[in-house]
Amino acid sequence: MSTEILEGTVEHITYQNQNNGYTVCDISSDNALICAVGCMPSLACGEQVRLTGSWVNNPSYGEQFSVTMFERLMPKEAGAILLYLSSGIIKGVGEATARKIVDEFGSDTLKVIESDPVKLSKIKGITKDKAYAIQASYIEKRTVQNTIMFLQNYGVSVEMAMRAHTTLGNNAVNEIKQNPYILCDKVHGIGFESADKIAMAMLGETTAPDRIKSGIRHVLSTVAIAMGHTYLPETQLTEYTAGLLNVDEELVINQYTALLLEKELYAFESYDEGKCFQLSMYYNAEKQISKKLAALKKEPLEEELASLDAHIRNSEKKSGIILSEEQKYAVKRAIYGGVTVITGGPGTGKTTIIRTIIHCLEAKGLSYCLAAPTGRAAKRMSDACLCEAKTLHRLLEIEYSKGDVPYFSHDENNPLDTDFLIVDEVSMVDTLLMNSLTKALAPGTGLILLGDADQLPSVGAGSVLKDIIQSEAVETLHLTYIYRQAAESMIVTNAHRINNGEMPTYNKSDNDFFLVVRQNAQAITDTITDLCKNRLPRKYNFNPLTDIQVVTPVKKSLIGTFALNASLQEALNPPDKNKSELRMADIIFREGDKVMQTENDYNLEWTKGSETGSGIFNGDMGIIESINKFHKAVKIRFDDGREASYTYDQMTHITLAYAVTVHKSQGSEFECVVMPVYKCAPQLMTRNLFYTAVTRAKTLVVLVGMMEACEEMVRNNSERKRYSALCDKLA
Repeated sequence: MSTEILEGTVEHITYQNQNNGYTVCDISSDNALICAVGCMPSLACGEQVRLTGSWVNNPSYGEQFSVTMFERLMPKEAGAILLYLSSGIIKGVGEATARKIVDEFGSDTLKVIESDPVKLSKIKGITKDKAYAIQASYIEKRTVQNTIMFLQNYGVSVEMAMRAHTTLGNNAVNEIKQNPYILCDKVHGIGFESADKIAMAMLGETTAPDRIKSGIRHVLSTVAIAMGHTYLPETQLTEYTAGLLNVDEELVINQYTALLLEKELYAFESYDEGKCFQLSMYYNAEKQISKKLAALKKEPLEEELASLDAHIRNSEKKSGIILSEEQKYAVKRAIYGGVTVITGGPGTGKTTIIRTIIHCLEAKGLSYCLAAPTGRAAKRMSDACLCEAKTLHRLLEIEYSKGDVPYFSHDENNPLDTDFLIVDEVSMVDTLLMNSLTKALAPGTGLILLGDADQLPSVGAGSVLKDIIQSEAVETLHLTYIYRQAAESMIVTNAHRINNGEMPTYNKSDNDFFLVVRQNAQAITDTITDLCKNRLPRKYNFNPLTDIQVVTPVKKSLIGTFALNASLQEALNPPDKNKSELRMADIIFREGDKVMQTENDYNLEWTKGSETGSGIFNGDMGIIESINKFHKAVKIRFDDGREASYTYDQMTHITLAYAVTVHKSQGSEFECVVMPVYKCAPQLMTRNLFYTAVTRAKTLVVLVGMMEACEEMVRNNSERKRYSALCDKLA
């Protein structure tokens, strides 16, 4: 397929995506009208362009010119300039105004706009302010194109180049030339590797201070994302950075001082690790969390606690549940303690406590909000408490800043309008989200944090719940007693046995916890598929898509999510001539498939009845309702009733969800959990992972595999160390 270069004039825009610049248009070139497709952002009728690309034959639309690069050519003749300005591409210039300007200045029109805009004010209807606004809009269009063309030479996509221009402004190219690492330091979505590639192509200086400083920041950002660390000891940071950049460690050490002076890095001494370094975003977040929790907490008076006795008795009458003294104290302390942590495993009465707290708050005329980190966890909380719970992102209200970077509209300047905030599944909350949450609380707001500290830690950096508990800086109530009804469940009993380092009990008659022994990976996969398709739906009347969830420690291998999803899709939603399909890399999506969002998409719009909003988040699960090949759109209905339409490009953030990792299942509850138990990487065969998986089940747990693997997970109580300084700051 040979590459060609065409020049022509844009005659008609058929389609244009404002987010990524994808455009379908008709170009007049050499007295012929051609259809051009590709990334050509902000293109307008009348513009002259130079296109680089190749000819392709579209089965539906015929021959098209597929554009890989494009360049705007400024029109030179008066007629072409009139057509260009009349297109509306310049703010404040319509067809009538364009004609007046071109009649006055002719072929010099664009020079006047760019260099001497005051002359425009000679034309009736154009003030000096409007003249300067026209100049600014014209220069903006020129510099956007310059940025795109400059970065395209280094393999940066049009979408990322547009984002770079939005973030860095009209001087973007000069700033990038001076310091290419500004791309990864300031532009959301451009990584260190891309910036380093550009820098090496432009400058070729492996020991440049800007490169080393950016490398240090990159290492700290990477370990935060990949390993959950909010800081690193100096020895590790130096070693990792020198290895990444292939430079001497001394050169790395020399740049710490500069970063400290610029307040991009903070240093502190740790008793165990010596000197440590922390990115400013994590240092500030941990510092602000500790200050806010200290400001919110208070020591209740005895008469305040006693004043709740009557309200608790009324709640007991309403619910028919008599609280233990431990639960009553938890309710009182939560309402009058300012900040309270309530932690405990399954069956220890956390839900009863929340319901009673809600009854007492309502009786006292106090307002409250319920929230959880994920959509499924919020829905679970809503169902348990019989009132609405929101995700933390929805509660704090996502907005977007320059460069399309998300932020929350509720903060210290616009706090939440509530007397109390009750947050469940706090073990999933990372440092940055906790900082955003606490910033949004007005002075005097009661904060009640619930969670199970023995579950897996948050995906994001930090160890918030464990650090708060370990610091002893706020009142923490550890619930240990398992109530009678919960104790009758082997799921609850075995979860506590696992957590205490004891082997679970399997296969008792009429119980809810089973082990199906299989000795090899293929037999495990075959058995899980049969269980989900035939045996469990037949015996328990489970819906295979909504009631049964396969969870596994790994993504790869025969018992990983990729292999299990392929087998389960074939069994539960096989190919059908009446079902549309879409192939994305190695995954075939089919109407009726169970799927999951794998990354936060703050812009994606959704509807739920008459309600509308934006934001689909990592871990949200649903079913593909339709695949429209003509419009290249996929409609997904999520478990909480929201519906969203995806472009094919957005489907890269969707994966099959018949089987998910234990980490992705956290915060959710399913009627039935099926889990392969087979030897894999030691860091994934841990007690807290096993415990987390088991506690996802509401009615039934079925383990399939080797008893020795279960024993190994129960014995392995090691957790990968997370470097987090919140505990020290709280203490």
